Amino acid sequence: MNNILNEKLESILSLEISEERKAVLQPLIEYIKSKREKEQAIRLNFICTHNSRRSQFSQIWAQTAADYFQLAAQCYSGGVEVTACNERTIASLERMGFIVSKHGHSNPIYFVLHTEDSRPINVFSKLYDDVINPHTGFATVMTCSHADENCPFIPGAEVRIPVRYEDPKAFDDTDQEAAMYDERSRQIASEMFYVFSRV
Repeated sequence: MNNILNEKLESILSLEISEERKAVLQPLIEYIKSKREKEQAIRLNFICTHNSRRSQFSQIWAQTAADYFQLAAQCYSGGVEVTACNERTIASLERMGFIVSKHGHSNPIYFVLHTEDSRPINVFSKLYDDVINPHTGFATVMTCSHADENCPFIPGAEVRIPVRYEDPKAFDDTDQEAAMYDERSRQIASEMFYVFSRV
């Protein structure tokens, strides 16, 4: 991790996770453990409606946590509609210390790195079954209630695990915008690090 991200991680790892949230996360922990014990690939596809906020935070923090604990997991994200990764999401990731480069315009691809020499995490809005996402042998992790309720079947998924988060979109264009995006980012980070620490 780079220095800024390391500093942020210290405070993130000190966040308390409630017993209720630990229970929500337990099926994800069990899935990863099971795949690891069987020496099978660990693939996680995080899904929310627009693939622009919560699923992107989840993919990036889960991949970062997996790399931190040196677990060979591959983390993806997708949606049920294509929009663009929200610029507020990217701004929050930059405040956390990630190195981000932007490529393209209407639905840009962002390369997100946690160290200068790490493998880039490719971030852009796409459908859950986009060609770059896994089509068999993966866990679907539903990060929003709308997608969870309106997308009842994900082809190829071995399991479907709801890990829902509140949408920071509610604070767009308010004076709380940056703080609430960072709060959601930190929550997701703390939970993904908890998940991978338990494996």
